[in-house]
Amino acid sequence: MFSIKRTFLILSLISFSFASLASEDIPEITYEKFTLPNGLRVIVHEDHKIPVVAVNVWYHVGSKDELPGKTGFAHLFEHLMFNGTENYNDEYFGPFQQVGATDMNGTTNADRTNYFENVPTPALDLALWMESDRMGHLLGVVNEEKLNEQRGVVQNEKRQGENQPFGRVFLQAGKATFPQGHPYSWSTIGSMADLNAASLEDVQLWFKTYYGPNNAVLSLAGDINVEEAKELVNKYFGDIPAGPEPIKRKKWIAKRTGQTREVMYDRVPNTRIYKVWNTAEKGTKDEAHLELIASLLAGGKNSSLYQSLVYEKQLATNVSAFYYDREIAGQFWIAADLSNGQSLEELEKGIDTALREFIKRGPTKKRLDNTITSLRASWIKGLQRVGGFGGKSDILAKGEVYQGDPGAYKNLISMVFNATAKDLKATAEKWLSDGDYVLTVIPNAQRSFNAESTVDRSQLPFPTEFPTLDLPDIQRAKLSNGLEVVLAERHDVPMINLSVQFKSGHSSDINDQPGLASFSMSMLTEGTKRYNALQLSSKLEELGTDLYTNVGLDSSSINVSSLKSNLIPSLDLLYEVMT
Repeated sequence: MFSIKRTFLILSLISFSFASLASEDIPEITYEKFTLPNGLRVIVHEDHKIPVVAVNVWYHVGSKDELPGKTGFAHLFEHLMFNGTENYNDEYFGPFQQVGATDMNGTTNADRTNYFENVPTPALDLALWMESDRMGHLLGVVNEEKLNEQRGVVQNEKRQGENQPFGRVFLQAGKATFPQGHPYSWSTIGSMADLNAASLEDVQLWFKTYYGPNNAVLSLAGDINVEEAKELVNKYFGDIPAGPEPIKRKKWIAKRTGQTREVMYDRVPNTRIYKVWNTAEKGTKDEAHLELIASLLAGGKNSSLYQSLVYEKQLATNVSAFYYDREIAGQFWIAADLSNGQSLEELEKGIDTALREFIKRGPTKKRLDNTITSLRASWIKGLQRVGGFGGKSDILAKGEVYQGDPGAYKNLISMVFNATAKDLKATAEKWLSDGDYVLTVIPNAQRSFNAESTVDRSQLPFPTEFPTLDLPDIQRAKLSNGLEVVLAERHDVPMINLSVQFKSGHSSDINDQPGLASFSMSMLTEGTKRYNALQLSSKLEELGTDLYTNVGLDSSSINVSSLKSNLIPSLDLLYEVMT
């Protein structure tokens, strides 16, 4: 282990405080919502800690809105949205890079397509100009050349994905678990044949049907207020006509009975078994329960499947479970990697036994409490970010798109935190006692609208000046043992992030022992003088604390992310690991 007296350390600490109960209630994401005459719904959350605004545009359209024979359109169109507009016919990311924007991207799934970026406050005009330009002024520059270019990019992306180990699993499982014609029976990326057949007319119809402002949500979070937002959004988006009202798909769970099995041979390093059940859709109490069940079964080293299959019986090298939340149907997945030399039949039997035991007895109070604590900590960590996946703009947009309520996250949190063992047993029995699909993967040898526009579309509205970034003051101290402490205070959410830094990394590896630094650091969390690996994992789980190591070329670190109320016991565990 490491001796503090012998090693030069820099300890950097970011401190958060929040007036909350010791249980660390989830801070509320305050917001205001308004709707333009053309139907565009706008959500505004103020967070002025730094001069940045997260811009998040969600269109309520995904691959489930496609038709058989025309799959892959949602994702293909996402690519075309980055290929220039009628007023800026150039590479989309260029202006954003010039103003220092971050997290610029777009994604497509079965139910929605979103586009997002984090921009310095003075560049908000630029971001809204760009987003409104591709919402209202795109089709004039979408031609055969661009379509063919992006068709090729998407097809290459499809090849790369499917050529990865286990890359064809979701495609095969979708076909097998949903009936023919079900919107989730095809993959988001689509088929090669359908992509080849996509015409310019098809693409134009897709845009006109689904990319109107009345089918979109604009979420702004950060250094902005509602009055500013109303002025800017009306300026840039107010003249865009609404499209037709898209037909929305109805719930179609397609609950299964009996078991079906398939075997897939692929270029994979090991045998893996998947078990999949069709379940309740997102936005339901069952969603909350299934999320919890997945964490209880396979959410860490103290989960029931991990303990039984990996530690005790050593039938698997890894096991995972997750609830696949989608709008008209959900799924519950379990996956396990077979250990070398072990029996696949015994591994599947072990999964089934653990699941039956959960349905019969449910989780212990301690496991349920620990899991809820971990989920609470994970939620609070997400609230540190205004943008990106799981950030505040993302959370608000998601609630509005799927449930017409930006604050829908509070209902989900409440259902998770108030779930009982009895609730979870009932949900598991309802959805996971029958109808499983087993896949074994084995290695092989858019309404009429008129408005005057006041926006100058001849040039981009680049900002002319930028504010000075107001970061927390850096405070420094040195302990009696020589440890240097660097502190930066932040008081947004009740989290403490701490990193112990060592001036040694991969470059210090011994010549004939490459990887020694990584291996040594990874072993720090595999047990201490007082706790073995499982006990240490359990202690961290009880606190909702993350403790992990990193190794770079010339430095290494031990990192802790803790709820404020649990800092002291978390530091106790850090001491355990370091000594």
